[in-house]
Amino acid sequence: MFLRLILLYLSFLPFATNAQNITQKKYIFFLHNKFLEGHPLNESHPKYGPAAYTAILKKFQSTNSVILSEKRKADTDPKMYAKKLILTIDSLHSFGVPYDQISIVGTSQGGYIAQYISYYVKNTDLTFVFIGSSFKNDSMNEDRNFRLYGKILSINEKTDVGAELLSRQLRFKNSELKAFKEITLNTGLEHGFLFRALDEWIIPAKAWINSNNL
Repeated sequence: MFLRLILLYLSFLPFATNAQNITQKKYIFFLHNKFLEGHPLNESHPKYGPAAYTAILKKFQSTNSVILSEKRKADTDPKMYAKKLILTIDSLHSFGVPYDQISIVGTSQGGYIAQYISYYVKNTDLTFVFIGSSFKNDSMNEDRNFRLYGKILSINEKTDVGAELLSRQLRFKNSELKAFKEITLNTGLEHGFLFRALDEWIIPAKAWINSNNL
């Protein structure tokens, strides 16, 4: 299937379609893990191997979706990056895209950025998928006002060292969610599960994005 990958550089929206096509599409922001911030796409993690960034994007692509993603710079500030993405989300909405057709999917560090987006925008119509981004002693819980909003799927891996169910986190208990689901995988790959384009997490993520979540 033809991959229409839009590299999102936050200074503009690269639309070349008519307004009707824009508003009928689903828009998926994909936020990669921290390892890719400081390493080339083809470089292997010493334990988990290469991050299958392109393969993951291809699996999320469909005829009715637009994938929005970029390789972040090294040591990107998660809070600042989340705020920049919120401007783009609001720009999409100003073009006529309903918020319930916008999804934010993040793996590891990308999942934490997605959680900041959820916290900052406080929009219950947005859809989120957090993959491998809930651990014991998460610093997010230090802010007792931190809470999540929207329709959230959280995916963890049983063998990921220190992983904690999001439903056990303080930030979850404070949250105002329109829909919630969490899945625990058992691939045996530890944190490396999200370095691969595995159907085990991509299929449920796509199903969550395409469902009404109600």
